[in-house]
Amino acid sequence: MRYIVKRQKKGISQVTIDEIKKLSVSEKILIVEDIWDSIVKKNEYPALTEAQCKELSRRIDSYHSGSFEGRTWEDIKNQTRSRFHALRHSH
Repeated sequence: MRYIVKRQKKGISQVTIDEIKKLSVSEKILIVEDIWDSIVKKNEYPALTEAQCKELSRRIDSYHSGSFEGRTWEDIKNQTRSRFHALRHSH
C-alpha cells in the first residue's frame, strides 16, 4: 500500500492514496500545492529526455531564426475554452 505524508498542526501523519481519493477537490489541491512547494524548495528537477532536449533546441532555434510563429494569449484562451465546452457537452 502506498502512503503519502500529510502535515497536521500537531505533526506529521501518513495517509493512503485511497484516503486522498476521498478528499474534496479543494483538499486535493492543497496536497498538490504542498508537494509542488517541496519540489521547488529542493530545487530538484527531473532530467529532460533526449526527445525533450531535441524539441527544446528546435524551438529555441526557431525563435532565434525568426521563424517562430507564436500565438496570443487570447487565442490560446479561446481555444482552451472551446475544447472545454465541447468536452463538457459531449458527456
